[in-house]
Amino acid sequence: MQASFFTAVLLPIGLAIVMLGMGLTLLPEDFLRVTRYPKAVAVGLISQLLFLPIVGFCVASVVPMQPEIAVGLTILAICPGGPSSNLITYLAKGDVALSVTLTALSSAIAVFTIPILGNLTLRYFIGQEAAIALPIAQTILQIFSIALVPVALGMWMRQQFPDLARRLEKVTNRLAIAILVIIITAVIVREWNRLPTFIAQVGIGVVLLNVISVLMGFWFGKLFKLKFAQRICIAIEVGIQNGTRSDRHYCRIVK
Repeated sequence: MQASFFTAVLLPIGLAIVMLGMGLTLLPEDFLRVTRYPKAVAVGLISQLLFLPIVGFCVASVVPMQPEIAVGLTILAICPGGPSSNLITYLAKGDVALSVTLTALSSAIAVFTIPILGNLTLRYFIGQEAAIALPIAQTILQIFSIALVPVALGMWMRQQFPDLARRLEKVTNRLAIAILVIIITAVIVREWNRLPTFIAQVGIGVVLLNVISVLMGFWFGKLFKLKFAQRICIAIEVGIQNGTRSDRHYCRIVK
């Protein structure tokens, strides 16, 4: 099985099915609660779109690495979350409604922040500028088709067919764990020969970025007295970025 077929077809379908399962656990009141108490949304967005890029820049500046790798690490930090963060929030018993909301909003805002921050990153580490173009329509379509539509369908099924929704929820719980294992395994298998080189070049930086970002997201949630499920959600949203898009597809640099 080719890696491109897995990432382009099977992975989005699997994530969409999992997002459907998440929708089976949600009610419209969950999203109304998010809009009624916007503090959690504000904390999550500021942590992810402002403080995370600062952390990424500091890690890339302090840890010795090649300029190109430093740019890649920082670009990863300025990218928004994706369906994977929704999946992990779901498995970690975090606030799924908040997670879906943050994914949608951060993806929309990143359309404007990535070109600005990406150019600053290139200028600092490599000494050049570039026109950074985002596939806006593709990004919106991805979030809409993989995350928002399946969640809305699951919520509709829960309201219209509650007994069926409860039965399907048990199946999707197991499926979510299986898909997460498959994703991790596929990445390891695909990059197995290059993993030692990657670890030597950027391993320390990646570990620092992940640990600091997760702790930062959780600490900010605690600082602003958010509920525990919201803290879990924000920690995951800040710590899990849309890496499958950021490396080759999410932002395109036109020199």
